[in-house]
Amino acid sequence: MSPAQKAAHQPANQQPQANARWRRHTPRRELIGWLAWLLLVLLFLVCWELMTRDQIWAFVWDAPRQAGDLFSRMVPPRWSYLDQLWRPLWDTLNIATLGTLIALVIALPIAFLAARNTSPSVAFLRPLALLVIVASRSVNALIWALLLVTILGPGLLAGVIAIALRSIGFIGKLLYEAIEEIDPQQVEAVRATGAGPVQVLDYAIMPQVLPAFAGIAVFRWDINIREATVLGLVGAGGIGLQLKASVDTLAWPQVTLIFIVILATVLVSEWISAEARKRLI
Repeated sequence: MSPAQKAAHQPANQQPQANARWRRHTPRRELIGWLAWLLLVLLFLVCWELMTRDQIWAFVWDAPRQAGDLFSRMVPPRWSYLDQLWRPLWDTLNIATLGTLIALVIALPIAFLAARNTSPSVAFLRPLALLVIVASRSVNALIWALLLVTILGPGLLAGVIAIALRSIGFIGKLLYEAIEEIDPQQVEAVRATGAGPVQVLDYAIMPQVLPAFAGIAVFRWDINIREATVLGLVGAGGIGLQLKASVDTLAWPQVTLIFIVILATVLVSEWISAEARKRLI
């Protein structure tokens, strides 16, 4: 039988359609997708209108000239001011380091309480630990510092506690997720030898969690150095105090130098963090 005869004997629903075209989605789904994009564009336009309703556009059009004028006042940097930045820079490093260490001590037990496979009470203690983690992550370090400066007064202590309160949620979240991803077979193997809860924690859980814990600690310390540089804007000590004083007095060459010092510090901390993670993980 020839191909033409075979095609003639095929049922109507099995005959090839000459004009058939492959479509990734059905027409209805494509229409829904286009409508979703249209709604997104409309939402953007509405939000843009609300945000710029009180905007004075004359300032925006004049911004390039103002930026150029400000830049001309910021160069060259006042290098003679560098001698007055070493102590505030050291304070900033201490704020970041001490705040990170305090957060590590507090976040470690909270992470074990929040992890489903290590929490002694999934119904009560786990939600409470998760609440602490979420509350810590919801408030920026600058806001914590603003509140603590009001309570404790200006100084380094407020900055250290602010960094710690902010870091507890970050470390706790990443660590409890790492705890939940451990190999349960190792835990069962150690438990089968008759080991108690402390021994299971010491020989089965901690060896699996320690690399992630070390990486999280170094990573958070790197982030805290950046956050500690601005806490002085609200009176929490560090190089941010010098930055605020220079801005308030319109000493723009000093501001440029402070920016350079902050950038160099962040670059060095980034390199240290990368090298430490490479060796620890």
